[in-house]
Amino acid sequence: MTDFRIGELRVDGADTEARNHSSEEENEDWIKPLIHQSQGAKEFAYCPYSKFRVGAALLAHDGTVFTGCNVENASYNLGLCAERTAIAKAVSGGYLAIASDLEDQFISPCGGCRQFMREFGDHWSVYLSKPDGSYKEMTIEDLLPVSFGPEDLKKKRLFTTKNG
Repeated sequence: MTDFRIGELRVDGADTEARNHSSEEENEDWIKPLIHQSQGAKEFAYCPYSKFRVGAALLAHDGTVFTGCNVENASYNLGLCAERTAIAKAVSGGYLAIASDLEDQFISPCGGCRQFMREFGDHWSVYLSKPDGSYKEMTIEDLLPVSFGPEDLKKKRLFTTKNG
């Protein structure tokens, strides 16, 4: 049972519980709806320059799904990717599904999005999908090996600045 409210999907306890099992059949219970949400999110993409729609859906630990789409800007570097939009809405780790209109390959997050996701840990799952609903599961660590994260800022350094 789902409760739709202001662009968010809340998954009931049974669906949340399914995330904790490793059976692929049980995972289908929540992965497929998550991918469907990411496909729906791409419908809201604002992409007049690239014409490349991307949608994302992030499943938080409490069962809430946060959606996002790419939002381009005439000043290209000011645009937002779908993944960063969803994460910024959630400001937490969870499970993320990404959708595009690519038929022959799984959509993959750009380097900037990979680093943005890494901020929230390197062991959470990302589901790369195709329009037909097929998907590939990867972790942030798979997508961004040997990454730099918040814990690296706490490591001992040889030099420090006057202010730090």
